[in-house]
Amino acid sequence: MTPAIIQLKNNNIDFNIHEYDHDQNATSFGLEAAEKLDANPKQIFKTLVLETDKKQLVVAIVPVESQVNLKKLAKACKVKKVIMADKVKVQNSTGYILGGVSPIGQKKRLPTFIDKSAEAFDKIYISAGKRGLEISLFPSDLVTLLQASLSEIRG
Repeated sequence: MTPAIIQLKNNNIDFNIHEYDHDQNATSFGLEAAEKLDANPKQIFKTLVLETDKKQLVVAIVPVESQVNLKKLAKACKVKKVIMADKVKVQNSTGYILGGVSPIGQKKRLPTFIDKSAEAFDKIYISAGKRGLEISLFPSDLVTLLQASLSEIRG
């Protein structure tokens, strides 16, 4: 039971757990999840942690087949620049290892931005906080739980 699953249960959020055998040689954890779960890659979202020019960590949630657009995210954050956060900062702030970072149940709540494309689906998949473990849930529940902003942030 990961912190993400515990937080979802504690908040009475409707979700499903999807588990698969993670391949240690996989180069893209998100695309691996889409393939192994036989899911539309547009519905599988990855969680990225970035750092603003003001040294603030932020979370970006974008489809696995896309990249985050740094300029669009910076604009959404109302800063001049964002960069990918250092691995150690990500793990210390979230409590998760890379490839298994969930936007839910992080040690510290960070400002969160979800790509607007999530609204096109009844349910989306996100990491449950461990490689080989995904959660599907309503995008609106994710937005509410994380107090996230829906923004056009993918490249």
